[in-house]
Amino acid sequence: MRKISLWSGALLIFLSQAAFAATPLNANINFNSLVSSPQFSNSLQLLISLSAISLVPFFLISVTSFLRFIIVLSLVRTGIGTQQVPPSSVIVALSLFMTVFVMSPVWQEVNATAFTPYNEGKLSQAKAIEIGMQPLRKFMFKQTREKDLALFVEFSKIPRPKSMEEIPTYVLIPAFMISELKTSFQIGFLILIPFIIVDLVVSNILLSLGMFMLSPVMVSLPFKILLFVLVDGWGLIIRGLMISFR
Repeated sequence: MRKISLWSGALLIFLSQAAFAATPLNANINFNSLVSSPQFSNSLQLLISLSAISLVPFFLISVTSFLRFIIVLSLVRTGIGTQQVPPSSVIVALSLFMTVFVMSPVWQEVNATAFTPYNEGKLSQAKAIEIGMQPLRKFMFKQTREKDLALFVEFSKIPRPKSMEEIPTYVLIPAFMISELKTSFQIGFLILIPFIIVDLVVSNILLSLGMFMLSPVMVSLPFKILLFVLVDGWGLIIRGLMISFR
């Protein structure tokens, strides 16, 4: 094996030297023609497109209703007391499809006003991006609190905007996310109250019966699941989340 590796290395060195010797020393590469060639431009656009694909998850979380859905559903699972039921993959998938359902009117407007005219050659790329951002900005402004928006306007050190059109998108997105976090925790607080009441009742009953060694969490879990099923908890929560975006 060592002899084979040695011969392979020698052959590789020989071939590299032969290729180098066959190359004329006065070879000159015209970088200007290389950059201006159509192949280079297409390759650069492909590289930028592939890099932008990696930002899609962050875009999905930042400017859509996904953040509110995933937080509220995760708090529901925590309130019930089941660690892995439903699984995280199920919660993410449900949140994703609910996001598609809520954001469909926005995406349809983006497609009609920006994407389709751009494909038909009626709009430039920069103009299509500018027009396509307007439905998303309108959606974010509707869900963003003025207090959160004022916070990021203050720290961005931009002139005081006189209208919503003057607020940059990089200021609007973090303000929208902060507002979504606050709304999600407010909804989660209301959802957790019934589960806390069940835990307190079960704990007091076990304490009065002298069952100190029995875990209140294990006893209250079936009752919380039963309560959640009887009131059609998933239907009420999904309905409430959908109504919150109207």
